[in-house]
Amino acid sequence: MARRIHFVVDPQGWCCMAVIIFVWLYNTIFIPKVILFPHYEEGHISVVAILCYYFCSLFCIASLLRASVADPGKLPENPKIPITERECWELCNKCNMMRPKRSHHCSRCGHCVRRMDHHCPWINNCVGEDNHWLFLQLCFYTQILSSYTLILDFCHYYYFLPLKKENWDVFVFRHELALLRISAFMGLIILGGISGLFYTQLMGIFTDTTSIEKMSNCCEDISRPRKPWQQTFSEVFGTQWKILWFIPFRQRQPLRVPYHFANHV
Repeated sequence: MARRIHFVVDPQGWCCMAVIIFVWLYNTIFIPKVILFPHYEEGHISVVAILCYYFCSLFCIASLLRASVADPGKLPENPKIPITERECWELCNKCNMMRPKRSHHCSRCGHCVRRMDHHCPWINNCVGEDNHWLFLQLCFYTQILSSYTLILDFCHYYYFLPLKKENWDVFVFRHELALLRISAFMGLIILGGISGLFYTQLMGIFTDTTSIEKMSNCCEDISRPRKPWQQTFSEVFGTQWKILWFIPFRQRQPLRVPYHFANHV
Protein backbone atom coordinates (compact mmCIF):
# COMPACT_ATOMS: atom_id res chain seq x y z
CA MET A 1 0.00 0.00 0.00
CA ALA A 2 1.40 3.39 -0.98
CA ARG A 3 2.24 5.79 1.82
CA ARG A 4 1.15 9.42 1.70
CA ILE A 5 3.81 12.13 1.85
CA HIS A 6 2.94 14.72 4.46
CA PHE A 7 4.44 18.18 3.91
CA VAL A 8 3.79 21.01 6.38
CA VAL A 9 4.09 24.58 5.09
CA ASP A 10 5.67 26.25 8.11
CA PRO A 11 8.67 28.66 7.80
CA GLN A 12 9.58 28.14 11.46
CA GLY A 13 9.71 24.39 10.95
CA TRP A 14 11.82 24.83 7.82
CA CYS A 15 14.35 26.90 9.80
CA CYS A 16 14.52 24.30 12.58
CA MET A 17 15.02 21.49 10.08
CA ALA A 18 17.70 23.53 8.29
CA VAL A 19 19.61 23.84 11.58
CA ILE A 20 19.46 20.08 12.16
CA ILE A 21 20.57 19.28 8.61
CA PHE A 22 23.41 21.83 8.87
CA VAL A 23 24.71 20.17 12.05
CA TRP A 24 24.47 16.76 10.40
CA LEU A 25 26.29 17.93 7.27
CA TYR A 26 28.96 19.69 9.31
CA ASN A 27 29.87 16.59 11.30
CA THR A 28 29.46 14.20 8.37
CA ILE A 29 31.86 16.24 6.23
CA PHE A 30 34.48 17.60 8.63
CA ILE A 31 34.85 14.81 11.21
CA PRO A 32 35.96 12.20 8.63
CA LYS A 33 38.29 14.71 6.91
CA VAL A 34 39.92 15.94 10.11
CA ILE A 35 39.95 12.78 12.24
CA LEU A 36 38.85 9.52 10.64
CA PHE A 37 40.60 9.49 7.26
CA PRO A 38 43.97 10.94 8.41
CA HIS A 39 44.22 8.55 11.36
CA TYR A 40 43.17 5.63 9.16
CA GLU A 41 45.89 6.45 6.62
CA GLU A 42 48.50 6.42 9.38
CA GLY A 43 47.19 3.16 10.85
CA HIS A 44 45.82 4.54 14.12
CA ILE A 45 42.27 3.27 13.54
CA SER A 46 40.66 0.59 11.40
CA VAL A 47 38.21 0.98 8.56
CA VAL A 48 35.49 -0.31 10.89
CA ALA A 49 35.51 3.01 12.77
CA ILE A 50 34.85 4.88 9.52
CA LEU A 51 32.10 2.51 8.40
CA CYS A 52 30.38 2.72 11.81
CA TYR A 53 30.42 6.52 11.69
CA TYR A 54 28.86 6.65 8.23
CA PHE A 55 26.43 3.92 9.22
CA CYS A 56 25.17 6.00 12.18
CA SER A 57 25.10 9.13 10.01
CA LEU A 58 23.04 7.40 7.31
CA PHE A 59 20.48 6.03 9.75
CA CYS A 60 20.24 9.42 11.47
CA ILE A 61 19.46 11.40 8.29
CA ALA A 62 17.15 8.65 6.98
CA SER A 63 15.02 8.69 10.13
CA LEU A 64 14.98 12.52 10.09
CA LEU A 65 13.78 12.80 6.50
CA ARG A 66 11.25 10.02 6.83
CA ALA A 67 9.83 11.41 10.08
CA SER A 68 9.53 14.82 8.42
CA VAL A 69 7.56 13.73 5.36
CA ALA A 70 5.68 10.73 6.79
CA ASP A 71 1.96 11.02 7.42
CA PRO A 72 1.68 11.14 11.22
CA GLY A 73 -1.86 9.80 11.13
CA LYS A 74 -3.89 12.63 9.61
CA LEU A 75 -7.59 11.90 9.58
CA PRO A 76 -9.39 12.22 6.22
CA GLU A 77 -12.21 14.72 5.79
CA ASN A 78 -14.92 12.05 5.72
CA PRO A 79 -13.59 9.13 7.75
CA LYS A 80 -15.40 5.82 7.58
CA ILE A 81 -16.27 4.77 11.11
CA PRO A 82 -16.58 1.00 11.62
CA ILE A 83 -19.83 0.06 13.30
CA THR A 84 -17.98 -1.80 16.05
CA GLU A 85 -15.87 1.28 16.88
CA ARG A 86 -18.47 4.04 16.92
CA GLU A 87 -18.36 4.28 20.69
CA CYS A 88 -14.62 4.95 20.51
CA TRP A 89 -15.03 8.06 18.34
CA GLU A 90 -15.75 11.62 19.40
CA LEU A 91 -16.38 15.01 17.83
CA CYS A 92 -13.52 17.50 17.53
CA ASN A 93 -14.67 20.91 18.74
CA LYS A 94 -12.17 22.70 16.47
CA CYS A 95 -12.71 21.15 13.04
CA ASN A 96 -16.14 19.58 13.73
CA MET A 97 -15.02 16.18 12.49
CA MET A 98 -15.36 12.77 14.06
CA ARG A 99 -12.11 11.30 15.30
CA PRO A 100 -10.97 8.29 17.34
CA LYS A 101 -10.34 8.82 21.02
CA ARG A 102 -6.76 9.80 21.94
CA SER A 103 -6.60 11.87 18.75
CA HIS A 104 -5.72 15.56 18.96
CA HIS A 105 -6.21 18.62 16.78
CA CYS A 106 -2.92 20.27 15.82
CA SER A 107 -3.42 24.02 15.56
CA ARG A 108 -0.22 24.46 13.58
CA CYS A 109 -1.07 21.83 10.95
CA GLY A 110 -4.84 22.49 11.04
CA HIS A 111 -6.10 18.91 11.29
CA CYS A 112 -6.57 16.04 13.72
CA VAL A 113 -3.91 13.36 14.15
CA ARG A 114 -4.48 9.87 15.53
CA ARG A 115 -2.76 9.33 18.89
CA MET A 116 -0.85 12.58 18.49
CA ASP A 117 2.08 12.95 20.88
CA HIS A 118 3.17 16.50 20.03
CA HIS A 119 4.06 18.80 17.15
CA CYS A 120 7.83 18.89 16.70
CA PRO A 121 9.26 21.93 14.86
CA TRP A 122 12.62 20.18 14.48
CA ILE A 123 11.08 17.72 12.01
CA ASN A 124 8.42 20.21 10.84
CA ASN A 125 5.72 17.63 11.45
CA CYS A 126 3.43 16.19 14.06
CA VAL A 127 4.49 13.08 15.94
CA GLY A 128 1.53 10.73 15.77
CA GLU A 129 0.54 7.11 15.46
CA ASP A 130 2.10 6.50 12.05
CA ASN A 131 5.49 8.25 12.47
CA HIS A 132 6.16 7.99 16.21
CA TRP A 133 8.51 5.07 15.57
CA LEU A 134 10.56 7.16 13.16
CA PHE A 135 10.82 9.97 15.70
CA LEU A 136 12.12 7.50 18.29
CA GLN A 137 14.70 6.23 15.82
CA LEU A 138 15.75 9.81 15.10
CA CYS A 139 16.32 10.48 18.80
CA PHE A 140 18.20 7.20 19.21
CA TYR A 141 20.57 7.61 16.26
CA THR A 142 21.13 11.30 16.99
CA GLN A 143 22.35 10.36 20.46
CA ILE A 144 24.67 7.70 19.04
CA LEU A 145 26.06 10.02 16.36
CA SER A 146 26.58 12.90 18.82
CA SER A 147 28.28 10.60 21.35
CA TYR A 148 30.49 9.09 18.66
CA THR A 149 31.49 12.56 17.46
CA LEU A 150 32.37 13.72 20.98
CA ILE A 151 34.45 10.59 21.57
CA LEU A 152 36.37 11.19 18.32
CA ASP A 153 36.95 14.84 19.22
CA PHE A 154 38.35 13.79 22.60
CA CYS A 155 40.49 10.93 21.25
CA HIS A 156 41.96 13.13 18.52
CA TYR A 157 43.71 15.29 21.11
CA TYR A 158 44.19 13.03 24.12
CA TYR A 159 44.45 9.45 22.85
CA PHE A 160 45.41 9.11 19.17
CA LEU A 161 49.04 9.53 18.16
CA PRO A 162 49.87 12.91 16.52
CA LEU A 163 49.46 12.98 12.75
CA LYS A 164 52.66 13.06 10.72
CA LYS A 165 51.25 13.89 7.28
CA GLU A 166 49.15 16.96 8.01
CA ASN A 167 48.94 19.30 5.03
CA TRP A 168 48.73 22.84 6.38
CA ASP A 169 47.72 24.14 2.97
CA VAL A 170 44.35 22.43 3.37
CA PHE A 171 41.60 24.49 5.02
CA VAL A 172 40.50 21.79 7.48
CA PHE A 173 44.00 21.42 8.91
CA ARG A 174 44.68 25.16 9.16
CA HIS A 175 41.48 25.62 11.18
CA GLU A 176 41.42 22.20 12.83
CA LEU A 177 41.07 23.43 16.42
CA ALA A 178 38.19 25.79 15.63
CA LEU A 179 36.35 23.15 13.61
CA LEU A 180 36.59 20.55 16.35
CA ARG A 181 35.58 23.02 19.05
CA ILE A 182 32.46 23.87 17.06
CA SER A 183 31.77 20.18 16.56
CA ALA A 184 32.17 19.44 20.28
CA PHE A 185 29.93 22.37 21.25
CA MET A 186 27.14 21.29 18.89
CA GLY A 187 27.52 17.69 20.02
CA LEU A 188 27.11 18.58 23.69
CA ILE A 189 24.07 20.78 23.07
CA ILE A 190 22.29 18.21 20.89
CA LEU A 191 23.19 15.25 23.09
CA GLY A 192 21.89 16.99 26.20
CA GLY A 193 18.61 18.05 24.58
CA ILE A 194 17.93 14.80 22.76
CA SER A 195 18.72 12.62 25.77
CA GLY A 196 16.05 14.35 27.86
CA LEU A 197 13.53 14.15 25.02
CA PHE A 198 14.30 10.49 24.35
CA TYR A 199 13.85 9.65 28.03
CA THR A 200 10.41 11.29 28.17
CA GLN A 201 9.39 9.49 24.98
CA LEU A 202 10.41 6.11 26.38
CA MET A 203 8.55 6.76 29.63
CA GLY A 204 5.47 7.71 27.62
CA ILE A 205 5.57 4.41 25.74
CA PHE A 206 6.16 2.41 28.95
CA THR A 207 3.08 4.03 30.53
CA ASP A 208 1.09 4.11 27.26
CA THR A 209 0.46 7.87 27.48
CA THR A 210 1.22 10.66 25.04
CA SER A 211 2.87 13.97 25.86
CA ILE A 212 -0.44 15.78 25.29
CA GLU A 213 -2.24 13.45 27.70
CA LYS A 214 0.41 14.10 30.34
CA MET A 215 0.14 17.87 29.96
CA SER A 216 -3.66 17.82 30.03
CA ASN A 217 -3.75 15.42 33.02
CA CYS A 218 -6.04 13.12 31.10
CA CYS A 219 -7.32 10.50 33.53
CA GLU A 220 -10.21 9.01 31.62
CA ASP A 221 -8.23 5.94 30.61
CA ILE A 222 -6.44 5.43 33.91
CA SER A 223 -8.63 2.41 34.69
CA ARG A 224 -7.77 0.58 31.47
CA PRO A 225 -5.51 -2.47 31.81
CA ARG A 226 -1.84 -1.62 31.76
CA LYS A 227 -0.03 -3.27 28.88
CA PRO A 228 3.37 -4.96 29.05
CA TRP A 229 6.18 -2.82 27.64
CA GLN A 230 6.79 -5.28 24.80
CA GLN A 231 3.22 -4.77 23.65
CA THR A 232 3.29 -0.97 23.75
CA PHE A 233 6.59 -0.85 21.86
CA SER A 234 5.32 -3.37 19.31
CA GLU A 235 2.25 -1.21 18.68
CA VAL A 236 4.39 1.91 18.19
CA PHE A 237 6.88 0.25 15.83
CA GLY A 238 4.29 -1.88 14.04
CA THR A 239 6.09 -5.18 14.53
CA GLN A 240 6.98 -7.65 17.28
CA TRP A 241 10.42 -8.29 15.75
CA LYS A 242 12.70 -6.19 17.97
CA ILE A 243 15.52 -6.07 15.40
CA LEU A 244 13.18 -4.19 13.05
CA TRP A 245 12.64 -1.47 15.66
CA PHE A 246 16.08 -0.09 14.71
CA ILE A 247 15.64 -0.06 10.91
CA PRO A 248 14.18 3.11 9.30
CA PHE A 249 14.17 1.64 5.78
CA ARG A 250 10.86 -0.21 6.03
CA GLN A 251 7.12 0.38 6.06
CA ARG A 252 5.19 0.28 9.29
CA GLN A 253 1.99 -1.75 9.45
CA PRO A 254 -0.62 -1.02 12.15
CA LEU A 255 -0.40 -3.64 14.87
CA ARG A 256 -3.08 -4.38 17.42
CA VAL A 257 -1.86 -6.83 20.00
CA PRO A 258 -4.38 -8.43 22.38
CA TYR A 259 -4.08 -7.69 26.09
CA HIS A 260 -2.03 -10.71 27.04
CA PHE A 261 -0.60 -10.65 30.57
CA ALA A 262 -2.28 -7.30 31.26
CA ASN A 263 -1.67 -5.83 34.68
CA HIS A 264 -4.98 -4.90 36.29
CA VAL A 265 -3.46 -3.29 39.36
